[in-house]
Amino acid sequence: MQEILTNLLPNLTDKWYDFLQAIVDTLVMEAWAGGIGFVFGFTFGIILTVTKKGGILENAVVFKTLDTLTNLFRSIPFIILLTALMPLSRALMGTAIYVRGAIVPLVFGSVPFFTRQVQSALAQTSDGLVEAAESMGLDPFDIITRVYIRESIGPLARATTITAISLLGLTAMAGVVGAGGLGDFAVRYGHDRNMKDITWATVIVLVIAVSILQLIGDSIAKKNTH
Repeated sequence: MQEILTNLLPNLTDKWYDFLQAIVDTLVMEAWAGGIGFVFGFTFGIILTVTKKGGILENAVVFKTLDTLTNLFRSIPFIILLTALMPLSRALMGTAIYVRGAIVPLVFGSVPFFTRQVQSALAQTSDGLVEAAESMGLDPFDIITRVYIRESIGPLARATTITAISLLGLTAMAGVVGAGGLGDFAVRYGHDRNMKDITWATVIVLVIAVSILQLIGDSIAKKNTH
């Protein structure tokens, strides 16, 4: 078996430990940036939902400010964001390269996207349910947790899945500027040194990762869709 793999993937066999480290680096970036991005994106999505015109906590100033910032960062290509946020990465993480240096731009790249996904998911909640909750005397916090979130678990699961898959793509892109991970591994060996077996191995791992994320997300969404 080992001989077959050596013949099929000669370059990958030589770089096997580097390949495993690249996978670990990608998972670390996905976990840290995804976790932080989830908290901020989820929070901002809720704020946009409740402060919009006619919302339960209508506030034009808060809504307009957050809406504008979300649109601003969504409009910046991620490769430019990587460069623009280098000073901030150095200040917060102590470096602008490798896995640690990639966390800040990955968060800034994923939060606006996830914010819109959450806002869209919560918008599917029936206005009648919200009005009924208000008429029963529920406070805004209860309406958010017991109506908006509870009724939107399915759409929120899909939104989280889409964002996680998108973030996986961003981690690969971050590798181009020295962040490490599968993107860096594929470019450094697969592209620059024309080691095609490494390129294909990287693609296969990313396809498997995306499939697993999609399977988990679809399963959660299906169980929580009325």
